[in-house]
Parts: sequence; structure tokens; C-alpha cells
Amino acid sequence: QVQLVESGGGLVQPGGSLRLSCATSGFTISNYAMTWVRQAPGKGLEWVSAIGTGGSSTSYGDSVKGRFTISRDSAKNTLYLQMNSLKPEDTAVYYCAKCITAVQAMCTMSSGMDYWGKGTLVTVSS
Repeated sequence: QVQLVESGGGLVQPGGSLRLSCATSGFTISNYAMTWVRQAPGKGLEWVSAIGTGGSSTSYGDSVKGRFTISRDSAKNTLYLQMNSLKPEDTAVYYCAKCITAVQAMCTMSSGMDYWGKGTLVTVSS
């Protein structure tokens, strides 16, 4: 069955960096776009970033553009999110999700995603 397992979260000071990973199984990751979403405490889901099948097509939410970088290694069945210049408002549970299609532009809303991991908590605080 499809499984997505996030890792790499933790406590980091403002201005610091973290790299999240999402290990996948049960499907051929190279056939699908992939995405990251997050949920801050007491708030709704926020789309963060998406990546197409080849890895060269990417998109980012305005709040993370220029600070976060999404990437993928299909040979390792793994999705990544490099997060730099972290801010307290980046504090959230981060989820990776499998997109329904291969097109990352169609994976910016939950209706374009069909499987999610259980999430990893990122806390940005001094």
C-alpha cells in the first residue's frame, strides 16, 4: 500500500535551517508530482511547495519563496524540503503528499493530492 513517512523535523532557532525528508513506498514516485503542505498550531492547512516528475518544475507558496527548496530523488523514492532562514511563523507540522497527476501545477490544493504522511513537527523558536 502507499506509504509516506516524513522525518527531519525538530527545534531550530530563527534564521536556522532544516532539511525534511519524505520516504515513499507502494507506488512509482517518478510517475507523480509530489508536494509539501503544513499546518501551524490552530490554523488550517497551507500549501508549501510542489515538484513535477522530472524535478525541474517547481512552485512555492509566497510565504516560503526564496527560502525553501523542494527536490526529489526518484532512485531513492524520497522527497526533500530544504528550509533556510527559518522564521517563527514557519512553526508547523509538515506533511508530504502524493499528487494525483504528474503535473505539479495541479497539486497546490488538497483536491490534487491523494495520499499524505503523518507529518513531522518543525518548531522555530529561540
